[in-house]
Amino acid sequence: MNRRFVDKVIIVTGAGKGIGRASAIAFADEGGSVLVADIDARAGGETAQIIERRGGRAHVAVGDIADEAYVKRMVDGAAARFGGIDVLHNNAGVVRYGTVVDQPVADWDYQININLRATFLTCKYAIPHMRKRGGGAIVNTSSAQAVASQRAVAAYAASKGAIVSFTTTVALDHARENIRCNCIAPGSIHTPMLDDAADLFGPADPASMIADWGEQHPIGRVGKPEEVAKLALFLASDEASFITGAFYRVDGGLLSTLL
Repeated sequence: MNRRFVDKVIIVTGAGKGIGRASAIAFADEGGSVLVADIDARAGGETAQIIERRGGRAHVAVGDIADEAYVKRMVDGAAARFGGIDVLHNNAGVVRYGTVVDQPVADWDYQININLRATFLTCKYAIPHMRKRGGGAIVNTSSAQAVASQRAVAAYAASKGAIVSFTTTVALDHARENIRCNCIAPGSIHTPMLDDAADLFGPADPASMIADWGEQHPIGRVGKPEEVAKLALFLASDEASFITGAFYRVDGGLLSTLL
């Protein structure tokens, strides 16, 4: 097994489930000390327990990732507990469906705050700690819907598209500090979020709905969280030392059929 993150400190947001959990476990498996950030104490605790059972190091920080006070406390606490910050994987994300006419303003704000504002906040408070370490790596989770959307996801798509632009600018602003920033764009990945969508749009047969979504991908299936985590780890590792400001698709070829 690779050990690319020995003596590294990693923050993963939305680490209680799905891609975030897979990423947190993978970082820990490769020797990293992982701060598990999630609003769900039970889910975050389960992720940390999995890591610890596998011989890794993890600590849970429970709170609302869109709340500035929590983010500062979480980031500073991770640095104090583990000795610094080397990697930030901004993965927390939510979706609520509706057109701009029908969707309540509160739903718009909820998605923009968690998907975009939180990414700004974590970078704001993590980058100074990375400077102290002589550099670092940021991986932001965007989405295929950043560039090829669907109906009834205006807020979600807008937030994910903004993450692409945000990533590019952060990369430019901090390149000479040896701080790299990239983003990944998953297609349909079998996570609790996808299960919730299948329950909403195909309540009679959610499994068939997920299979149908998988068929839209040239590879013929939806992805696994662990497949996305592998890309996140590569971009956070020294193997990607000359990559910054980039947008990487992990979508089973989905965007190739749409763009």
